[in-house]
Amino acid sequence: MFCSRHALRFAALLIAICAAAGTAAHGQEWTRFRGPNGAGQSEDSSIPSTWTDADYRWKAKLPGIGHSSPVIWGDQLFVTSAEPSSGTRYVICLNAASGKQIWKRDFPDHTHKIHKQNSYASSTPAVDADHVYVAWATTDHYVLRALNHKGEDVWKVDLGTFTSQHGFGTSPVIVDDLVVITDDQEGESFLVGVDKRSGDVRWREKRRKAAGDQNTSYATPCIRELADKSKELIVHSWGQGITAIDPATGKTNWELPNAFAKRPVGSPILVGDLILGTCGEGGGDNYVIAIKPGTKTVKPEVAFKIDRGISPYVPSLVAKGNLVFLWTDKGIVSCIDAADHGKVIWTKRIGGNFSASPIRIGERLYGISTEGDVIVLAAGNEFKQLGKVSLGEQTRATPAVAGGILYLRTESQLFAVGGKKT
Repeated sequence: MFCSRHALRFAALLIAICAAAGTAAHGQEWTRFRGPNGAGQSEDSSIPSTWTDADYRWKAKLPGIGHSSPVIWGDQLFVTSAEPSSGTRYVICLNAASGKQIWKRDFPDHTHKIHKQNSYASSTPAVDADHVYVAWATTDHYVLRALNHKGEDVWKVDLGTFTSQHGFGTSPVIVDDLVVITDDQEGESFLVGVDKRSGDVRWREKRRKAAGDQNTSYATPCIRELADKSKELIVHSWGQGITAIDPATGKTNWELPNAFAKRPVGSPILVGDLILGTCGEGGGDNYVIAIKPGTKTVKPEVAFKIDRGISPYVPSLVAKGNLVFLWTDKGIVSCIDAADHGKVIWTKRIGGNFSASPIRIGERLYGISTEGDVIVLAAGNEFKQLGKVSLGEQTRATPAVAGGILYLRTESQLFAVGGKKT
């Protein structure tokens, strides 16, 4: 009897330790575009600021091309790609530590008109313990699909047609037991919440359109947790501005309808008590807007706005505390203080062209130029360049980091640096 009780206590202790370890490991996952809550941040201090070709943990060739980012769950990395000549989409699973392919799924499709800087695989997947969720759209079909971690079909939802002169690019997010994705386009626009286990559409809310036919927005939502532990989904669009959505129902809690005079491409971030977003166009006229959130009874307020030629169009913002870093498409980087009405602390032209969003890892910023140069800067109130590494191929994909490894995606390759090489 004594031995039996002892064994039970040991088993209970072992389960508790494994559960704690699992929680810690999952805290390091990179499960959506720009990682946890879309903030583009990791506190991992083991990633180097510069490296040589010999320092790569691995390199992997991908089929086709794409601009999507990898997502990581445990020892599995998931990424999408596509054939520009046929429109065939790929969902690929690699071993995150070695880069070896575990499986690949091919989804034949067709070509259609997209912007020359877009691809047929620009939407980043979302992943959880059970499934990986991928989305793509043609003029005929807007598809949201779930696969299990073995690459087997779980469910597929066809959300209708998709009309945009620039093509598709928004990414799904997981909110509790739902997968949520936006559909701000030139056709009928909506926001949809899908049961992540069954694929059943729980709610579908129509969205207002911007004036004229330029309505497509590419910002991927983030989640704001309220004092009572309830959640709001923060959605940016040209036609509806900044909106706080109840993720359980799809209903609007509050909104700032005229927040954006142009298209939002960069995704929202939360900085202290503020929500920050950007909008713009290829020719300029970009700006950053910061708002104080509203409630169901109180209207949101604009805290500050920056439109002095230092605001990005495509790249999203990234923060360290109250410091917010603006990394423009034309290679101008600025640091502002969100707690001081957006006061500009420094601005520096580093050169290059940028579509990928920068991320912050500890005390450093990592940005990748379209030309394939990784630029590493100090994430502080003084400008300092710490490194520059060429990947040798064009890229528009935002980096990912998990488990002490930085993952860098070019059009047709994946690179892993950091951690111990096997």
